[in-house]
Amino acid sequence: MRLTSEFWISALLRRADRAGAAAVVRRRGDATAGAIWVVVDRCDGTGDLHVPAPQSEVEEGEAGERRFETIAKRLPSEEITSRIASEARFDPDLWVIEIEDRDGRSFIEPPPLDPEAPRPAPPEWPPRL
Repeated sequence: MRLTSEFWISALLRRADRAGAAAVVRRRGDATAGAIWVVVDRCDGTGDLHVPAPQSEVEEGEAGERRFETIAKRLPSEEITSRIASEARFDPDLWVIEIEDRDGRSFIEPPPLDPEAPRPAPPEWPPRL
């Protein structure tokens, strides 16, 4: 069973707070199933943007977990704000969480998928016997 957006966000905010980072809800979405975008402000005019990973990236055993992917690293804050505004026009149920952390920690568990990381090799088909 998947946690509600509101419950998951409260846990993320608490995790960031305990680690000494400032975390706030910038935009409130649907309490039950709103999509969640996490912005990590690096306090230098840039930030990272983490969004829900495509369902194709979710492993079978992780069906109830929220998975994220990093779609922008060290992007200027204005560009992140523009992307969020564009998505919010499309999805009124969107949540936006902002975390201020100089080290770029998102506090998302499991950690977001990194599109720059090498992908695992596709399974060989047909399998060799």
